[in-house]
Amino acid sequence: MNRHTYQTGIIGNCAFLAHINKNTNVDWLCWPRFDSSFVFGGMLDGTEGGEFSVLPKGEYTSAQAYLENTNILSTEVTTEEGKYRVTDFAPRFYQYERYYKPLMLIRKIEALSGNPRIRVKCKPVYNYGETKLEASRGSNHILYEGAGESLQLSTNISLSYVEDESYFVLNEPKYLILTFGYKLEAPIESTAERFLLHTKKYWRTWIKHSTIAGFHQPLVIRSALVLKIHQYEDTGAIIAASTTSLPESIGSTRNWDYRYCWMRDTYYVINSLNHIGHFEEMERYFSYVTDISFRDDTRYQPLFGIGGERILTEKILENVKGYLGEQPVRIGNQAYEHIQNDIYGQVLISMLPLYHDTRFIFDERQDSSSWLDYLLKKIEMTIDEKDAGIWEFRNIANTHCYTNLFQWAGANAALKMAKTIGNAEFEQRAQSLIERAAKHIEDCYDPVRKVYNHAVGSPHLDASTLQLILMNYLDPASDRAKDHLKALEAELKGANGLFYRYKHSDDFGKPKTTFLICAFWYVEALACVGRLNDAMREFESLIQYGNHLQLFSEDVDEVDGSQWGNFPQAYSHVGLMNAAHRIAIKLDRPIFL
Repeated sequence: MNRHTYQTGIIGNCAFLAHINKNTNVDWLCWPRFDSSFVFGGMLDGTEGGEFSVLPKGEYTSAQAYLENTNILSTEVTTEEGKYRVTDFAPRFYQYERYYKPLMLIRKIEALSGNPRIRVKCKPVYNYGETKLEASRGSNHILYEGAGESLQLSTNISLSYVEDESYFVLNEPKYLILTFGYKLEAPIESTAERFLLHTKKYWRTWIKHSTIAGFHQPLVIRSALVLKIHQYEDTGAIIAASTTSLPESIGSTRNWDYRYCWMRDTYYVINSLNHIGHFEEMERYFSYVTDISFRDDTRYQPLFGIGGERILTEKILENVKGYLGEQPVRIGNQAYEHIQNDIYGQVLISMLPLYHDTRFIFDERQDSSSWLDYLLKKIEMTIDEKDAGIWEFRNIANTHCYTNLFQWAGANAALKMAKTIGNAEFEQRAQSLIERAAKHIEDCYDPVRKVYNHAVGSPHLDASTLQLILMNYLDPASDRAKDHLKALEAELKGANGLFYRYKHSDDFGKPKTTFLICAFWYVEALACVGRLNDAMREFESLIQYGNHLQLFSEDVDEVDGSQWGNFPQAYSHVGLMNAAHRIAIKLDRPIFL
């Protein structure tokens, strides 16, 4: 049985992300923002999605690898005539007391052996393929108009070869520099080489300044690099994935736009950044969340745009064929309308380091009273309310165990903050919320099966309740925690450590694929209850589900191990980072193997 994996690697610079296929094509690139129209969208439509490829004449094989400890991607192509390499990167480095991160994609093409003949195709589009950009030639560049801003392709390749899509012999290094809204006036070869050198140095320095635990360190390094480029540095938002409408399984119609920031994942993201010691990214994310917190909105919504946008109207693109023909293709996400009440607790827990980590100075929490009062009021308002839950059921509302767990944890965080700032009233309010949330959680307990159900009055189990152990609501050493874990294993565990979110029907029927972050939660839970050998075994089983570059999707098919869902999924990588850290601490391997 053939296993489906995504054939792309990603590059980025915290201003944009691009997917480079093993066939050299830029399969996905949205400009000027993560959530803008694609300029190249062959991943969703091989005909109308545009193309930017560097292919040989005749048959070929190819292989991809990252330059070690960077987000610079190398694709090597072998043909009968010779072998060549395409090096793709998005420039990022420190310059003039700030990070230089232009909307610029650089491709370096160099022969490795023989005399390969290649052809460059560059056909950008816009408005999700409905607009074909008009090309005009300059002295050493081609200008593409029709995307609001102009795109410029600067190159030392004959412009006639590019325009005519002619084959030519690659007998010296060639460079392609594509920019959006920016006209390159500098020399092509020296600029590309200088940017490559500085970008390589930036990424390797960033990794050297990371605290990477000593369990499967190379995997954690790659996951950290993936997470880093999913942050939109301009605002601090971190998106779930750079793609839209990659199906959770064939024929499922569960095709969603993930190019937004989910508040429900705040705690997990902050945790992973904290584990690797990257305060700069944490602070930017704090800033994004805080800006949203001080709005006059009645309640948080589950997700926001990368600029803090509230309205994310969901639309179906009828003109786009879809990945492997899978429909519908959606942009926007209707989940922004949902009620999801765990969010307030997520934010409170995430902000706790501001109060208990003395590396943050007092001025960084000077709005404590008004901010804490705001969030306590939100939990007071919603604690008895049914919601859509973590999985964003579209037409189902329940009193969810997971929601109340995070309200319980958030209230505990608020209690600690209130003590830090010396506010007795806030302490009392937080304590009351802790007790009310615990009551709802206990109402989910089934004493016969010795397990917490996913919601009050429901018989169904849900992987999100693994967090009862990870958040220390249940003492990991207790029989209740161990029994709960065993019951979840019996119903939701698949092959090789894979884990289903749930198995009951939702708005779209029963899920057909496992959810990767749940599997990493399972690994953490095993480590917490003292089953460390099991945790290590399951972790090492899960890592086979990466693609050729160890990039992980959202969903995995239990039967054949196929990757599905948006890709790479930032939160799958967050799950990997947190699970590896948990095991490393248990093994007492905080730094080295």
